[in-house]
Amino acid sequence: MSESEHRMIEILRILNVQEKPIGSKVIADELKTKGYNLGERAVRYHMQILDEKGYTERKGYSGRVITELGRAKLEKGLIYDQVDFTFSKFEERIYLTDFDYNKRCGNVIVNTSNILENKAFDIIKEVFAAGVCVSPLINAKKTEINGKKGYVMKTICGTTIDGVFLKNGIPSIPQYGGLVEIEDYYPTKFSELISYKKTSITPLDAFIAKDMTSVLEVAEHGTGTIPANFRIIPGTSVEKAKEIIQKLENVGIGGVLEIGETSENVLGIPVPEGMVGISIIGGITPFCAAQEMDYKVDIKTGEEFIDYNKLKELESSKHRIKKAKKIEYKKTPFILTKSLNRMNQVDYDIETNEGNIVANISYLNKQDLDDALAIMKRTYKSLPKYMNPLFNIVDHPSDESKVGIATVCSLSIDGILINNGIMSTPRYGGLLELGKPPLFVEMISYDGSSIDPHKIFIFKNLTSISKHQNPKKILASIKEVPYIARPECEEILDKINENGFPIFKVGKPRELVYNAKVDNYNFGIVTGSGLNSIAAIKEKGIAIEAKAVETILPIEDMSLIYEQWLKK
Repeated sequence: MSESEHRMIEILRILNVQEKPIGSKVIADELKTKGYNLGERAVRYHMQILDEKGYTERKGYSGRVITELGRAKLEKGLIYDQVDFTFSKFEERIYLTDFDYNKRCGNVIVNTSNILENKAFDIIKEVFAAGVCVSPLINAKKTEINGKKGYVMKTICGTTIDGVFLKNGIPSIPQYGGLVEIEDYYPTKFSELISYKKTSITPLDAFIAKDMTSVLEVAEHGTGTIPANFRIIPGTSVEKAKEIIQKLENVGIGGVLEIGETSENVLGIPVPEGMVGISIIGGITPFCAAQEMDYKVDIKTGEEFIDYNKLKELESSKHRIKKAKKIEYKKTPFILTKSLNRMNQVDYDIETNEGNIVANISYLNKQDLDDALAIMKRTYKSLPKYMNPLFNIVDHPSDESKVGIATVCSLSIDGILINNGIMSTPRYGGLLELGKPPLFVEMISYDGSSIDPHKIFIFKNLTSISKHQNPKKILASIKEVPYIARPECEEILDKINENGFPIFKVGKPRELVYNAKVDNYNFGIVTGSGLNSIAAIKEKGIAIEAKAVETILPIEDMSLIYEQWLKK
């Protein structure tokens, strides 16, 4: 992508956050703060191009606004850049926070949520009353949302604390968003993590999905799973940080789960030498409780600022969650570690089409198996290029009422290449939109996540594989291989593609592959996920639990779904 295109994307980002038309001078000034030294004349030139493409629209002498087409372009245009932008956005919010806890004035960062149901509002109030939140202070207004009466609620985001730290001379670096397990009101460990620097989706947004949290259980009984953030600060600042946290709690801003000692593991997360880890409840936590009860809640994480004095206490609350016990927690592993160990067990022979591959296993009720297989058959028939046709039926390890569907994990391809002397590294799991051309619209790094990225997209219902809508959105992976091995790699990929392994694209060195970027002196490979058929089943309303990178299976034990379909 050219420098000019980068500039136009930044112009669209500037327009996207404006509530009214703005002119070239304002845009030029904003661009300078982002490192683009463009004069007004150059900005007008770029704006003319954006107008012609339909991405922006002139509003008389007032300036320009972004169009819906422009927002769509912004969403898809630079997915590799969006991974960096996600973290940059939080750095910007931290810098702009100016809350003074002594004077009780200034702006705080807020999450904004749209709620349509009164019952959902009552559930959220229950969570606030239990103190499972950053702050009981909110700004709530009754309003009309898409023609229906509802509430717009603004709640304090935990990143506000990072901003207050910075204004008091303490560098606070967001590391991860994830899920923390709570037992008898004690935090025990992070069960899942996503790095802020390794995803196009805000980490906590990734975990806002039904069946991923159990906030209401924590509020009512003290045991369950809640969203939380993790940051690090210098060890030399820890006493000052503790004082600030106490003063913030006095003005209604808290939610701290644990403050470690210097270099101490915090809730399963290793901390660099000389640093201190701090875990804080996610500001969106109360809204997750409503989602758990099947109420629709539209959540925007850390997108706005609001004057502290415009917030009021929703419910009188007592913080029931206790500080974590000082014990050595087992480290939370990243999915890449598990993936590399599974890949190393692959011994598939490309000539005989025999040997072990990596398999996902997804469990469902036995009574739903026939319907699930029928969906898999139809899906393969409609999208044969993008689906691996191999599957197997396996027993559930403990529940006789359930059965597992084994599918070929895309990490098998990395294992095959490595087994043939070619280093292949899984970089990202992504959501691929099958437009013209296909483009990645979301990406999560394998070495920045404890959970398989494709499971996130399935949980959040982001796929459209069996749905009657276009363009389709499917699960795909990006692998990275040294450029010197490209000719031999292509030969192997051609052979395994003929054997049913879906290979979408083999890039050239330094080439963007469906808008995804790989490191210099490498090329990218885009492959289909073995969980695509599982996502299709879930889209049809069948309850199914996906377990990625689960085991090793002989490929000769697997069956072809299209042969099963022909038999029907």
